[in-house]
Amino acid sequence: MPVPEGAAMAQGATISPISQLGDARTGKLADNLSGFGRTLRRAGVRVDAARMALAQQAVMLVGLRREDFSAALEAVLVSREQDRMVFRELFDAYFRNPNVAQKLLAQMLPSAESRAEPAKRSPRVSEALAPVRAARNAPPPREDDKVDFDAAMTASDLQRLRQADFNQLSASEYLLVERLARDIPLPLPHYAARRTRPGLRGSRPHWPGAMHLAARSGGEVLRVPLLQRRQQPLPLLVLVDVSGSMERYARLLLAFLHAATAPRHTGAVVRRDVFAFGTGLTDLTPAFRLADTDAMLQAASHAIHDFAGGTRMGECLAQLRAQHARRLVGRRTLVLLISDGLDTGPPEVLAQELGWLRRHAGRLLWLNPLLRFEGYAPTARGAAELHRQAHGMVAVHNLSRLQDLAASLAALLRQ
Repeated sequence: MPVPEGAAMAQGATISPISQLGDARTGKLADNLSGFGRTLRRAGVRVDAARMALAQQAVMLVGLRREDFSAALEAVLVSREQDRMVFRELFDAYFRNPNVAQKLLAQMLPSAESRAEPAKRSPRVSEALAPVRAARNAPPPREDDKVDFDAAMTASDLQRLRQADFNQLSASEYLLVERLARDIPLPLPHYAARRTRPGLRGSRPHWPGAMHLAARSGGEVLRVPLLQRRQQPLPLLVLVDVSGSMERYARLLLAFLHAATAPRHTGAVVRRDVFAFGTGLTDLTPAFRLADTDAMLQAASHAIHDFAGGTRMGECLAQLRAQHARRLVGRRTLVLLISDGLDTGPPEVLAQELGWLRRHAGRLLWLNPLLRFEGYAPTARGAAELHRQAHGMVAVHNLSRLQDLAASLAALLRQ
């Protein structure tokens, strides 16, 4: 039975989609997709070879209509909610004119097409596109100039990064600041536990230790060691807001707290219970048990399903009370609630649950990135309730503020 010509073409496209793409478009679109993938990686979007292969197949299935083309690439190249707006900005800049999208051989449009760029872009998108402009318009710098620049600007750049708001950093600056944050110590206050150990100061003699020492001196008791109570760091309960407005702060503060409260930094095992909240509550304590901070962040990203969504803090705290109330160790637990206070849930529920949390914890400290604004006042309903119930409020929008966090904790506990 003869096969119609259209069906034969469809069969050929199914058998060899990549070769058909190259024949129909003179091989340029595949190069353009590869360049677009490299631009996405510079902006911090996780794109690998497997995703790029899927992108080529998706384009063959949907065609080159701009809306379908964009939706297909977004479906296969974007796996995290925080990368979605970055992808769309880069797509608009990269494939601004659909008629010339097949003519792009590098990673940007020709200079004649780039004059109509939007006035303002996010730092991640601007940085991803900047190297292409620099390579096109400027000669390569001399080696002597590079050395002079590094020697003159390194200290000032680091100082600027310590004062820069986390939300205003480019992709590479954000990664650098995240690494710097992992080296900031956070000495937690200690309390005297019930268990004892031999020491120089104590209230009771340690007779087994005295007998052990006497065996070394022919049975004569020369010294009686004392038993002193062990000093342990305060238990820590961390509640991190992962809504859209807290997107960049949440990841960096999780990395900071994981590294700062690790045994290698504190010298003791800190009891850490960590939860992420948005529209629901996510237990991140298993992820925090991982020794490597990068592994923790990866496990946390897989566990959180409502990242960059809304905030219903009251309902999440009710879920904490119903399912994890035993995580709070009486009046000793130090609660760090990281949020901007922009809650969309019922205010009466939030007031009730915050009151319960305050009564069952030692101290409730609100870490608020919005304190970076001069004259900030907690006028939103959730922020006003947090301000009323919390024992203290601290800004956490840059590295300098993170370095002051330990002193803020000590001052809070002295009150």
